[in-house]
Amino acid sequence: MEFGIFSVSDVTRDPVSGETPSEAERIRGLATIAKHAEEVGLDVFAIGEHHNPPFFSSSPTTFLAYIAGQTERLKLSTSTTLITTNDPVRIAEEYAMLQHLSNGRMDLMLGRGNTAPVYPWFGKDIRSSLPLALENYNLLHRLWREDVVDYDGNFRTPLQGFTSTPRPLDDVPPFVWHGSIRTPEIAEQAAYYGDGFFANHIFWPSEHSLRLIDFYRQRFEHYGHGKASQAIVGLGGQTFIAKNSQDAIDGFRPYFDEAPVYGHGPRMEDFMKQTPLTVGSPQEVIDKTLTFRETFGDYQRQMFLIDHAGLPTKTVLEQLDLLGSEVVPVLRRELDAMRDPEVPASAPTHAQLVRDKYGDAEPRQPRPGANRGDNVTGGSPYRN
Repeated sequence: MEFGIFSVSDVTRDPVSGETPSEAERIRGLATIAKHAEEVGLDVFAIGEHHNPPFFSSSPTTFLAYIAGQTERLKLSTSTTLITTNDPVRIAEEYAMLQHLSNGRMDLMLGRGNTAPVYPWFGKDIRSSLPLALENYNLLHRLWREDVVDYDGNFRTPLQGFTSTPRPLDDVPPFVWHGSIRTPEIAEQAAYYGDGFFANHIFWPSEHSLRLIDFYRQRFEHYGHGKASQAIVGLGGQTFIAKNSQDAIDGFRPYFDEAPVYGHGPRMEDFMKQTPLTVGSPQEVIDKTLTFRETFGDYQRQMFLIDHAGLPTKTVLEQLDLLGSEVVPVLRRELDAMRDPEVPASAPTHAQLVRDKYGDAEPRQPRPGANRGDNVTGGSPYRN
């Protein structure tokens, strides 16, 4: 089982101190948080992609490449890579480069995002959001697996004899998650390719997320990738921890009440009852997280949101200390003990994907040559 944290990269006023960090302070702070996630024994760090204030993560690959250079074991991922408004050619190039720089310690999650104005900013029509997501991923999938791609679709200029560079490390593409909160077509796409499916699992009851996850599992089996129970599922979650429950409630309440997303809305106690949000002691976080398995079955990745709503870096680092020392070791032990032995314990690693493709043989290391496309003239070596 993989455990980690994910960030939406908001730059938000701290309602307790009254101070709003600068973008520079927030970027440096999140880098410290990411590195500390490895130090306390977590497995994954992920960051989202946004192109509007109050968020700073417009270039997640740049941030993750920096973290890759500062860590040794931590797997790096995204909590959304915008498959709709990014050119799939750029996604193929940037994440293959990150794959090389991290020595395979990465994967990514594709999604449509939740900011409507981003579509016209990048010359796209939000009414085409779903077909954009489907067509762009179909192209991305090919760009990572075919040395030379000819393509003619509805949403970008054609490609003739195109080779995306660099080629994936060991000629093995990164593992991909598809994230959605309400769209069965995205769950269907994840199942069709045998990719992972990630449920944000923050703002709604677990039953809301269960509908899509059950559908994804059924279609995963339908397409012959394994049993429904073996489908690769990730869940989000939201937590604030203190040694005792009342300190956690008192500590988080001002941040909850002023949070840009749900502040000035439901009472924190009501939100805790109705959603996966857990505010309490380490044991309370453990108990509630274990209920996720009761709802969804065995799954492979549990991510926690702990750095939002203006929480200062110092407080987030304290949260990480409690997660790493008192929560995750127990969850890992309990969930592993309950897991069906036929169900994967984690998402595929790069090393595992290499073994699946090559067995004991040496992996292919692509090099420029006669089998490659011609990105200068647009010609193909297979044409006269």
